[in-house]
Amino acid sequence: MSLRSMTGYAQVRGQANDRLAFALSLKSVNHRFLDLHFRMPSDTDGLEMKLRTMLKERLARGHVEVTLSLDGSGGNGVALNRPLIASFVQAFRAAADEFGVEGEPDLNVALRMPGAMDSGAEKSGDDLDAAVIASVAEALSRLNQMREAEGSGTERELRERMKLLRVAAKSVEGHRSAILRAYAERLESRMREMLGAQVDKDRILQEAAVLVDRSDIQEELVRLNTHIDHFIALLDQGGEVGKKMDFLLQEMNREANTLLSKTSGLAGEALRITEAGLAMKSEIEKSREQVQNIE
Repeated sequence: MSLRSMTGYAQVRGQANDRLAFALSLKSVNHRFLDLHFRMPSDTDGLEMKLRTMLKERLARGHVEVTLSLDGSGGNGVALNRPLIASFVQAFRAAADEFGVEGEPDLNVALRMPGAMDSGAEKSGDDLDAAVIASVAEALSRLNQMREAEGSGTERELRERMKLLRVAAKSVEGHRSAILRAYAERLESRMREMLGAQVDKDRILQEAAVLVDRSDIQEELVRLNTHIDHFIALLDQGGEVGKKMDFLLQEMNREANTLLSKTSGLAGEALRITEAGLAMKSEIEKSREQVQNIE
């Protein structure tokens, strides 16, 4: 299954009957979970519930705006909702009589009421519901095509980031031997300052070895490479892997931070470990920015 972005747009048009046409559009952007928002004409609550169910079955994450617009120009044009207007007029006059207030109903106010005016064709009904539902599959297909196209570009970039991250990790591995020398030199310098005389080289190496053991970065490197392997496997798998990728990148960032904290303050050749660690964090952060838009 292809990797999919959460960003996409699709629109389909259809005909409910000879008097009523419609346009259904889907617009998706990134979000932590599936967040559906509907912009539907009045009297289509039942249709909205059906669409909500269908979209939940096909989409996993993203803020999705669903817009349904109707065109009744093939019918009798704009029509009044006579029962609603009549109810408004009756209620107005009843209130005027009850409270002894003079006045006549304002038609401008009445026509601004929701549902007071609609197209000459029915907004709801079996014809419209069936036609819109039949178009949802096509709209979702177009939406996912766009999302997969963008996801393909993101996948290529993420693979390149993982390659660079592995190179940086290998560079750190190559400089591990410099840690022992750096600690030995630091320890010897401090002991000379304190004792002011020749010190036992073997003792210095023993103490440095203890420090290196406490500050060894091998475990961090092993876990980091394991996370990279898992991340690449998710890229190969595709589908709904965005949350898993984000979690792995958080773990990679934690290993990089630990590595940097264990090697802070080193000089000379060992300083290159810090440089490589910072490069690792940069690649991880750039990857996280891309993963935020993966379904």
